[in-house]
Amino acid sequence: MNLADLLTKKQAVILERWFQWFLETYPAETARFMREEKNRFANPVGSSVYQGIEGLCQELLQGMELDRVYPLLDPIVRIRAVQDFPPSRAVAFIFALKKVIFEELESEIRGGQISVEELLELESRIDNLALLSFDIYTQCREKVSQIRVEEIKRRSERLLQRANLVVDPSE
Repeated sequence: MNLADLLTKKQAVILERWFQWFLETYPAETARFMREEKNRFANPVGSSVYQGIEGLCQELLQGMELDRVYPLLDPIVRIRAVQDFPPSRAVAFIFALKKVIFEELESEIRGGQISVEELLELESRIDNLALLSFDIYTQCREKVSQIRVEEIKRRSERLLQRANLVVDPSE
């Protein structure tokens, strides 16, 4: 049995363990809510994350095409960027996938049922996901910073106008 077949066979377990790892990066109450609340309207973050990682698991098996991977990864990383996770913690969930997969396939790896080439290709795909995650995170944080700067400018301008130090441009 090759790596793709093994991953397909163990996909549900890998997905659940990966999602569990992801949830553990949050406070206990938040993680419990995200795990237990199945209504996607009541729990949009948990729903988006689960759907995203489920799709990413599929893409690992299907070739990891950027135009299919980006829309799966973007919402997850965007959530982490807005929640002020530092970059390393924001994208650590990608690297956790390696750990989950290797733990699930440990006996097959030790038994030589999976070739080194297949493992290296899988690691390369996951590393590419991590690199893309860093790019997405950086773009999101830049946007957040830009929004904050614009808000500070607007507040400063309003204060100056109230103090009659600047003429209101709408007058």
